[in-house]
Amino acid sequence: MRNQFLIGLAVAAIIAYSCVHDSGAVRIIAAGNAAELGYAPQISNEHGVKVTVTPQNILSKAKTWDFQVTLETHTQDLSDDLAKSSLLIADEKQYLPLGWEGAPPGGHHRKGLLRFKAIAPQPRSMELQIRLAGDASPRSFKWLLK
Repeated sequence: MRNQFLIGLAVAAIIAYSCVHDSGAVRIIAAGNAAELGYAPQISNEHGVKVTVTPQNILSKAKTWDFQVTLETHTQDLSDDLAKSSLLIADEKQYLPLGWEGAPPGGHHRKGLLRFKAIAPQPRSMELQIRLAGDASPRSFKWLLK
């Protein structure tokens, strides 16, 4: 059991080293490699509502940029219209969603895709903002693209 833990720790160290090696600075994954690896999900857990967002299909040749969004709570009804309460910001420009494809408003668990028109040329970074009922400010999810 201890040997398996040490092997896992060694593998994690090798992966971390390969991500950080360039002159001690964190290396930014090129857009082509990022498409292969995917973008890490981000989580906001505030006011009893957990929101997980994962970019999907963020490629320079894609027609839409999709974000998988999962909302979970045990304290309130998830009645927000995500197509109306979301905004994508890329290189200081704002984009409204094309729509939401997924679970309708209501209930305690929702999952679906928030779709935006693809942005060309590909921006250096993007920020998805989602404002839920009861939140004083929008929840912010940010990724570097280049």
